[in-house]
Amino acid sequence: MTLFILKRLAQIIPVTLGVTLVVFLIMQMIPGDPAIILAGEGASQETVAELRENLGLNKPLAVQYTDYIKNLLQGDMGHSLKNNQPVFEEITARLPITIELAFYSILITIVLGLVAGIISAIRPYSFMDVGLMIVALLGISLPSFWLGILLMYLFSVQLHWLPVAGWDSAKHIILPAVTLGAGGAAIVARMTRSSMLEVVNQDYIRTAKAKGLKGYIIILKHALRNALIPVITVVGLQFGSLLGGTVLVESVFAVNGLGRMIVDAIRTRDIPIVQGGVLVASLIFVFINLFVDILYRIFNKRMDLN
Repeated sequence: MTLFILKRLAQIIPVTLGVTLVVFLIMQMIPGDPAIILAGEGASQETVAELRENLGLNKPLAVQYTDYIKNLLQGDMGHSLKNNQPVFEEITARLPITIELAFYSILITIVLGLVAGIISAIRPYSFMDVGLMIVALLGISLPSFWLGILLMYLFSVQLHWLPVAGWDSAKHIILPAVTLGAGGAAIVARMTRSSMLEVVNQDYIRTAKAKGLKGYIIILKHALRNALIPVITVVGLQFGSLLGGTVLVESVFAVNGLGRMIVDAIRTRDIPIVQGGVLVASLIFVFINLFVDILYRIFNKRMDLN
């Protein structure tokens, strides 16, 4: 296990370099000059040229990228081109909000997904099973931003139960978390149902029933434990999707998290902010995958992770 963890940690280095390079190249392809955007459309050529020199934008791309990597190795993520604030401070101010939103969303994904999947599996092809799977199909099909607008219109505009936007109280968390977690819950529900149906017909489940064990013990202790391996994979991937989904959801609900910060930075071509935000999100996703692989071993000790 220790060797496996060390190998996975070593793999973070090329992944990090790859992410920084891809983001850097993509930002260069976006139309518009950051110096012109910052200086304003009416700025003179001299002002724009001076700004480009001060920001280091007149250097060759290879030099700009090399300088960024050197600074990154020293713990310096650069400064925002827009307000000259350190990128690290900008990210640390927004990241807790995004993590909180992702946490509540993945909680909704796991709880709703597992409950719906288990109910469907123990009553296959029943009215409840069909109804839950139809709801799950709708959850997968609906875009998160459109679902967020629908929920906002219903619970905020029409019923006045929940606030429209912001992140100031527990009520502000409900709509964004449900919007972000609904799609993942639908996927987890379908995967749980499929995996449980394969397990409940195994010999050891019939043996447990023959011994007279209670139904909930058979489902939770024997069937669910062995059915969780593929579900854990889906949950890990969904957490990565949630980090990407926060970009849209935070914009819809005006939540000042990491996702909205990246969107605003893309609009102004604030390259250091975009690079730093995507880099942090990528590292979180890598560590989540590592955690998922460790859970594999916990739930199935026969798996060889070395």
